[in-house]
Amino acid sequence: MNDEQPQEKNQVDILFFDIGDSVYGTDASQVLRIDRSLPEDITLPDLGQPHRGHRAIVFDTPEGEGHLKVDAVHAVRTIPFSALRRMPPTAGAAAYAVGVFLEEERTVLLIDLVETARTQGTQGRH
Repeated sequence: MNDEQPQEKNQVDILFFDIGDSVYGTDASQVLRIDRSLPEDITLPDLGQPHRGHRAIVFDTPEGEGHLKVDAVHAVRTIPFSALRRMPPTAGAAAYAVGVFLEEERTVLLIDLVETARTQGTQGRH
């Protein structure tokens, strides 16, 4: 038995990225690839408008590929579940806001990419 197996169950890989002046995170298992963005790619005013938006995070949806326009992709980091917090239902947050990552110098909003696409009402390019 591998000693790392129980520890891996208590962690998740988070992809960190920028939209405008904000840093966000998402479960890296949702991400298919990083691509160049096109004008029809998803943007959400609630997340902020990209400064440049030259990149897109590509993810799978029931309707096909979704593309979220971003300014920069930083890294994938393995984060312990103990550093994550779910959004309480009483917070009134959007459906795509699934939780937060508590880091020493900041709190990072974690989003669900599929819910982000549903909120937009379009899947971007397919």
